[in-house]
Amino acid sequence: MSEGNHGAPNDGADIDQAAIELASQVFDAARRGDVERLKAWFAQGLPPNLSNHKGDSLLMLASYHGQLEAVKLLLERGADPDRHNDNGQNPLAGAAFKGNRAMAELLLDAGAGVDAAAPDGKTALMFAAMFDHLDLVELLLARGADPSARESRGMTAGELARAMGAENAAARLDAPA
Repeated sequence: MSEGNHGAPNDGADIDQAAIELASQVFDAARRGDVERLKAWFAQGLPPNLSNHKGDSLLMLASYHGQLEAVKLLLERGADPDRHNDNGQNPLAGAAFKGNRAMAELLLDAGAGVDAAAPDGKTALMFAAMFDHLDLVELLLARGADPSARESRGMTAGELARAMGAENAAARLDAPA
């Protein structure tokens, strides 16, 4: 034993710190869309559904930050497109919130549930409507989203859109199908 540790056994702190640093790098790579680094970590056994302390999966982080190529890679490696974080949010709702149609299409094509809801009952259609992302409203309706679904306060996507001043989405959701 070295003099520096006064004879105390290694409690794993060095290993834990290295693991924390590696995890930080992995999650940052997902946010930045660093596909090459992610591929290298997958070759070493990186689990595709790895989640951080908030329950955000690699897929959630990559999709929320608009990293299409990283999301494609994660989905190819088996990442769950419906995995919710600790707040009950899912990648499709994040894409709808951000107004990212290409990401929403990719997630839906990978099997994301079009009407998957957070604990408060909000769906991707509701987020798209609230923020007047009309192109996403159209996409989600075309993929089978239920415009009559109600969130925990009893409001539909159209009602939420009106409450947020999202006139285009409200008008579309009021129109006959």
